Amino acid sequence: MIRFARRPSPAPASPPVDKQVPAPDTAPKSPWALARCAQAAVAAAAVTDVFRAVALRAHRLHPDAASLRSSGRASMVFVDVMTLAIVLFLVWFVRLRRTAERLSPGAVRSSTAWAVWSWLVPVANFWAPRRLVLEVHRASGSGTPEQLRRDVALVNVWWAAWVGHVLVGAVASLGTSLVLLVVVEALELAAGALAIVVVQRLTVRQTAGGHGVAPMVVPCPAERPRHL
Repeated sequence: MIRFARRPSPAPASPPVDKQVPAPDTAPKSPWALARCAQAAVAAAAVTDVFRAVALRAHRLHPDAASLRSSGRASMVFVDVMTLAIVLFLVWFVRLRRTAERLSPGAVRSSTAWAVWSWLVPVANFWAPRRLVLEVHRASGSGTPEQLRRDVALVNVWWAAWVGHVLVGAVASLGTSLVLLVVVEALELAAGALAIVVVQRLTVRQTAGGHGVAPMVVPCPAERPRHL
C-alpha cells in the first residue's frame, strides 16, 4: 500500500497590525542663518549711511571734483549695502511669517505678498510693516503678559526711530545744518541697532514656539498576510 504524506496546512494568518511611522520632517526650518545675515547687513547699512551723509555734507559745503567723487563713491556703497540689507531682511521676515502661520493657523491675516510690499509702498510703509511685525510676533509663540508688553514696546520704539529718521532726513536734505545731520544719523543708528534687537527677539520667540510643535505620525497600511 502506498501512503501519501499529508501536506501541512498553512499557519493561521496573524491579525494585521497598524504601525505608526513618522511622517516626513515637517518641523519649521531654523531661521537663524537668515537672521544673522539680516542683522549683519542692517548694521553695515547703518554705518555706511553715516559715511554717506558726512561725504554729502562736505560736498555741499565745498563743492569740487574731489568732494564729488568722494560723495559719489560713498553713495554707491550705501545703495549697494542698503539694497542687500533690505533683501535679506525681507527674506527673513517672509520666512518668519510663513512659519508663524503654521504655528498659529489663522492668526496671520496678511498675505505673503503684502508682507513684502507693505515695506515698499509709499505712505503705507509708515504704518503697515509695524502692524505686520506685531502680528507675526503674536502668532510665533506664547509668553507672559510682561514679555509681550516688553516686545511690543521694543517694536514701537524701533518704528518710531525709523519713521523719525525718514522724516527728519527729508528736512535735513534741504540744507547743510550740522545739528539736523547729527539728529538724522543718531536716529539712523538707533533704528539700525533696534532692528537688530527686533530680529533677535522675534527669531528667539519663534524658535521657542517651534519646539512646541509635536511631530506628526501617519498610520502605515496593514500588511497583507502571505499564504504559502
